[in-house]
Amino acid sequence: MGWVTAPSPVTPAPPADLPGTLGELRAAGHTYRTVKQELRENLLARMRSGADRFPGIVGYDDTVLPEVERALLAGHDMVLLGERGQGKTRLIRSLVGLLDEWTPVIAGSALNEHPLRPLTPGSRALVAEAGDDLPVAWLHRSMRYGEKLATPDTSVGDLIGDVDPIRIAQGRTLGDPETIHFGLVPRTNRGIFAVNELPDLAERIQVALLNVLEERDIQVRGYQLRLPLDLFLVASANPEDYTNRGRIITPLKDRFGAEVRTHYPVDLDLELALVRQEADLVAEVPEHVLEVLARFARAVRESPSVDPRSGVSARFAIAAAETVAAAALRRAGLLAATLPPATVPPVEMLGRAPSSSESDNKVPFLLPEAAVARVGDAVSVTSTLRGKVEFESGEEGREAEILGHLLRAATADTFRARLAGLDLSGFTALVDEDAVIETGELVGSAELLRQVGTVPGLAKALDRLGLGDAPTPEQAAAGVEFVLEGLHLTRRLGKDVTDSGRTRYGGRA
Repeated sequence: MGWVTAPSPVTPAPPADLPGTLGELRAAGHTYRTVKQELRENLLARMRSGADRFPGIVGYDDTVLPEVERALLAGHDMVLLGERGQGKTRLIRSLVGLLDEWTPVIAGSALNEHPLRPLTPGSRALVAEAGDDLPVAWLHRSMRYGEKLATPDTSVGDLIGDVDPIRIAQGRTLGDPETIHFGLVPRTNRGIFAVNELPDLAERIQVALLNVLEERDIQVRGYQLRLPLDLFLVASANPEDYTNRGRIITPLKDRFGAEVRTHYPVDLDLELALVRQEADLVAEVPEHVLEVLARFARAVRESPSVDPRSGVSARFAIAAAETVAAAALRRAGLLAATLPPATVPPVEMLGRAPSSSESDNKVPFLLPEAAVARVGDAVSVTSTLRGKVEFESGEEGREAEILGHLLRAATADTFRARLAGLDLSGFTALVDEDAVIETGELVGSAELLRQVGTVPGLAKALDRLGLGDAPTPEQAAAGVEFVLEGLHLTRRLGKDVTDSGRTRYGGRA
């Protein structure tokens, strides 16, 4: 699975020692390279040095990236085919990192024209008139990327350009190239242009891309401009739409030199790595909880009740982790409100012990609950993320039930994988027909641990869960709740949910 950060909108200032005129550029020995030559040579340089060619891309090393590299080395425009949430756009944006960091352009050029290769009649006249004194500007690679989400209302003017009526009113003739307001594609000249969801373009708009892909020129309002554009064109599409007859014109498919299939993470470790990399967590989420969510996402993706043609986005597991972290933060906030005002420490003391002078004041400070997610927090995911899943038509009305079942199965699988072979009889001995252990969304870690007390095998269980030798009370509570839920799901412990939403473990399964 591939995910990276999009190019930054903040453009850095060019180094002061770069040539400022065409004469200085020639004297520095600068040579013109096409965009595809840049991509090829910079990719080869990274290969030879052993540097990371696509930083931040996860799970594509042995499948997708070799095909992408072959396309770049061959100089082929390409289309990425994959279901939603497979990181196609992120992979496309990562290609910008293979461009030169700075490239010279004619100052003021709308088409980013290279001083050694002017395109428009106006720029050619400017170069002839100014000669070596022609001012040269420098364009950062982050500004050499253009992107358009294909929608049915996209026009030729959006992509290619149209006649500017204001310039016509100023006295220019229709045959004058200066009357054209250029669209997104020519304005990305000397860069990378991406069309997302290509099949959603109307057929007449797809026709407008034919010359750009093959002849590298553009046509506007019936007259042709011989503007040999220099760009790398890449598109993304859903396989079903791409191969559906009539959704994309055959000549346009034929003009893409490479067709690369993307996929979801092939194993659990890659799914976990993706969640760790991409999720913006507002609270601590232990490893075993992340594993439950990763297994849950994979189970939903493979479920026969879910429409496989739409797929289950990798954003599902990422959003699930963020939702669980938010539930932990909510619990911490609500439990803090229950502390007596005199016992709540000031903000600057949170997370540390009081100093000797503070202790001398004899103020009974109580640290509020730290935000640590538990497996019980994952229950909220089944309702909040239901809209991210397209179910088969026969499953209408059973969506929450299906997701709940898959979440329980993912929890049980994680329990077996993490704690298989471990003696957990100390937990089952805690309860009998009358005794119970109560937990829930608003049960604090201190309250839960007080009910459990000293349990034989607890330290080994927490170690297996990756919580270390000295877990915090909140981490220990997260481990205890996971063990109790796992014992219930493996039919070794009873469970009951009260009307108030609290969960009680105890008795026979």
